[in-house]
Amino acid sequence: MTEDKINNDNEVEEKEIDLLDLASRLWDQRRKLIKWSICGAVIGLVVAFSIPREYVTSVTLAPESNGAKLPGGGLGALASMAGISTGAEAGMDAVYPMLYPDVVSSVPFITSLFDVEITTKEDGKKMTVQQFMEDETSAPWWSVILGLPGKLIGLLKSVDEADENHKLDSFQLTQNESLLVEALNQRISAAVDAKTSVVSIDVKMQDPLVSAVLADTVVSRLKEYITAYRTNKAREDLEYAEKLNKEAKDNYYKMQQKYADYLDRNQGIAFHSAQTVKERLANEATLAFNLYNQTAQHVQSAQAKVQETTPVYAIITPPTVPIKPASPKKLLILIGFTFLGFAACAAWILSVSPFLTQYKEKQLAKTAEIRQDGNSTARD
Repeated sequence: MTEDKINNDNEVEEKEIDLLDLASRLWDQRRKLIKWSICGAVIGLVVAFSIPREYVTSVTLAPESNGAKLPGGGLGALASMAGISTGAEAGMDAVYPMLYPDVVSSVPFITSLFDVEITTKEDGKKMTVQQFMEDETSAPWWSVILGLPGKLIGLLKSVDEADENHKLDSFQLTQNESLLVEALNQRISAAVDAKTSVVSIDVKMQDPLVSAVLADTVVSRLKEYITAYRTNKAREDLEYAEKLNKEAKDNYYKMQQKYADYLDRNQGIAFHSAQTVKERLANEATLAFNLYNQTAQHVQSAQAKVQETTPVYAIITPPTVPIKPASPKKLLILIGFTFLGFAACAAWILSVSPFLTQYKEKQLAKTAEIRQDGNSTARD
């Protein structure tokens, strides 16, 4: 036990000596460390001020629950509370909240935003989202340099594909339209909380007003899409009920007018045949009225069904124009590059420089040995 303790104490002392030696070597090279740190800070400042400012608008909304029971009774409810999807929502509604991010990132949804009219906050320019992304959105200088070959190839291709009468077709996009869809997908994101089904939508743009307007538009378009899907069957039933009601109404007015014309032509006639026709026309008018009344009730029921199936969304966090940019984090970038400069210099001092010194010493030793061998051979 005593020997083990002595060995452990010796190892601890050796580690402390090694750390002190490393710290001493770094302290001796403190000027170089300071120079490298300053160079890292300068690079960090260049990088921080080269990245354009980005503004993020966040919107949070809670969709209406359809109120259907989960399968499995209490087990389904517990699974839902634990954030485990049992597939019940998919069976009740094909477009349930977990699929909202897929809807927002879909090509038809993104391309529908190309023509949205926006106004920039800085200079008040009015343009579409597509024009803003193409003309007003900038990138760091290094990304421009790295992407220059691709842009040249794209320009050569666009010369062949240029068409003044081209119309947007989400089924077959051009190269520029496909790149624009990818760029908007990177700037528009949606997420859903599995436990609460709360939907969060974030829009990042280089203008605060454009970010807020586009976020509001995305929320409105998403609500319209889901509402149209949810009420599609009910609206079709309403249209069919209104069609039947119109036909029943026209038939009722026709039979009523026919009965009135018969009465006008046969006033004072006491024949039994005339009375029979009169009763038949009256019965037909009554049947037409009853059918008209029933179809009118069906129309009211279908209207109520449309209202019932129309989803309601509670906007928890409405879109507002951001005041401060979300990126770049200039202070973090400055600290990060300063640390990288310090770490790179420390690695050079502690690892690379000793290795190079040893390598040079070995080379010099080999050269000296070769010279000694040559001199001895010459003497012999």
